[in-house]
Order: sequence, then C-alpha cells, then structure tokens
Amino acid sequence: MVLTPPIEPMLATATDALPAPGALPGGLALEPKYDGFRLIVFRSGGRTQLLSRVGKRLDDAFPEIAEAAAALPEDVVLDGEVVIMVNGRLQFGALQQRVNRAAHTARRLAHVQPAHYVAFDLLQRGTTELVHEPYRVRRAALEDLFTRHDLTAPWTLAPVTADREQAQQWLTLWSPVGVEGVVAKGWDQPYRPGRRGWLKVRHRETGEAIVAAVTGPVAAPDTVLLGRYDEGGTLRLAARSTSLTPALREDVGHVLTAAGSGHPWADAHIAAAWGRREELEFTPVEPDHVMEFLGDVAVDAGRWRHAVRALRLRADIEPDDVPRFGDGHSAGAGPARMRR
Repeated sequence: MVLTPPIEPMLATATDALPAPGALPGGLALEPKYDGFRLIVFRSGGRTQLLSRVGKRLDDAFPEIAEAAAALPEDVVLDGEVVIMVNGRLQFGALQQRVNRAAHTARRLAHVQPAHYVAFDLLQRGTTELVHEPYRVRRAALEDLFTRHDLTAPWTLAPVTADREQAQQWLTLWSPVGVEGVVAKGWDQPYRPGRRGWLKVRHRETGEAIVAAVTGPVAAPDTVLLGRYDEGGTLRLAARSTSLTPALREDVGHVLTAAGSGHPWADAHIAAAWGRREELEFTPVEPDHVMEFLGDVAVDAGRWRHAVRALRLRADIEPDDVPRFGDGHSAGAGPARMRR
C-alpha cells in the first residue's frame, strides 16, 4: 500500500518534565525538538512534494530541499523539520521569510541562508508502508537510508537516545543554539497520523516584562499582554500569557488601571494568535507593574512565539529595570506581530 499526500503528521502532547521510562510502549526514544517547520517530504514516482503540518505546499519556499528529495535514489515519505542556521543559532524568522516570499526570492535566500532537513521518521520506503511498524523498525530503516545512500547536506539525521542524562543536556545546554526541548516516543509505537501519541517537554526560562494590556475585565483579567521597551524607548509587545490562575487574576486586578488614549498601544492591532489574521480584543493598562513569567526559548524578533505562563507580580522591580526588548534572546527576522 502506498501513502498519498497529504498526510497528517503524528503529534505530541506537552508535558512539564521528561516522562518516566515506562510512560510509552517499549520504553522511551528521546529526540531533540528543533526550532523549525514541520515538513513531510513525499518523493514518489518521479514527483516531489514538500507539505507543511496543515498540508500547504512548500516546494517553492525550500527549493534546496525539493531538489535534494528529487535526487534521492528511491521513493520515500519522510517526516522531519526544516531548519535554517544563522550566526550559530536556528532562526525561525528566516524560515518565515521563505514561506512569505515569491519563489525567485526564496531561491535567492537559499543561496545566502541554506535550509537543512532534519529527518526523524520514515513513513514509507519504496512501496513498503511503515506507519504500522513500531518506531524501532522505522528508525532502523531511516538510519539504513542515510547510510546506504551516504546522505549529506541538506539532509540531517535527527539524533535519538534512551539516555535521560543526554536528553537533559539537550534541554539545557543546547537551548542557546535553537533546541526548544525534547520529544519522547515509544520504541514500540506505530505512527498514528493526526494523533497525539508522543510527549514533548520544552526548555523554559523565567523572565520579566511589563503588564501593558489585558484581555477580559481589568479588575479580573483572563490573560495579560507583556511589553518591553526597545532601545528607542518604544513599548513593544513581548509576550502574551496563558490564562491566569484565580489567585493571580485577583492580585493583578487589584493593582491595574485602565489606560487612556495616550497609551502607546491605544490604537494598535494585535493578532489573536501567531500567524492568524483575527485581531485580539484587549484593554491597555498603565504600564506601571512588572510580571515574572515562564516561557520557552522560541523567541522571534524579541517576542515569545508561544504563550508564556505568568507567575507573579514583581513589586521589587521597576518597569525601567526590565530587560530591553530582544535582550538575551534571538534577534530573529521580522517585526513583532503588532501593527498600527
């Protein structure tokens, strides 16, 4: 049986720590989670397709990967991530530039900042479908594919280990170069398209930012929008929180004051979610209070891509003492998704 595009990739459920060894069938296979785009590579019958997680064709965005796939000596369906390294760090913003540009521009960028494909699963080889095979069988076939054909750049084989200490190093020591966390798979698990059968844990760090706006009522906010001042003194959107706990909602509501028309975000339009066109309904507040938060390492142009967890108000820190916008994190390409 031959797989046909599109295919929904298997997904992972977030967890706060590395799972116990027996959490998944057959024990844990641990892989680093890179800061990249999920990409399914179809190479079948002389045709090549690169598909995003939601089935969007990305052949034009990553021509070097499409050409390398077309040159493979056998038909395959691969699951993995496409990444771009800039100045020693994986840059998500560089990937976004490719997706949103014309084909000729993406091809030019491919010469300046080439992409690599990190393969971590093999779903089909030749006419043999592997999705029903356990991960240990798929992994062995993937390693054989790389060895038999001596695959080199832009191909990269994702490392895998059963050693929890090694995985913990990926979580901590590798985060500065763009490793977001670790994905745990069961050695005996089949590949279930569209299902959340894996587990993932992200590296997280605490930080501080200014409470600049809220969703929901000011007296009991649902979430907070956090800002940092840039070097020019402009308050920039840095992060949006997940839902506040009831206790923190009460603490925050007691000190916040709705801002007037002079607030720098009074006329701003903020996307409801990363990459979405829908606008968020929010209320600006006086930027007088600092929030400590817990966020992952996926930061683009100074803004946290994923929602952060608000921890507590920091009455001991003044807004002027908060790190500047972009300090200590990736200066990825493109502006924060706030427009006036």
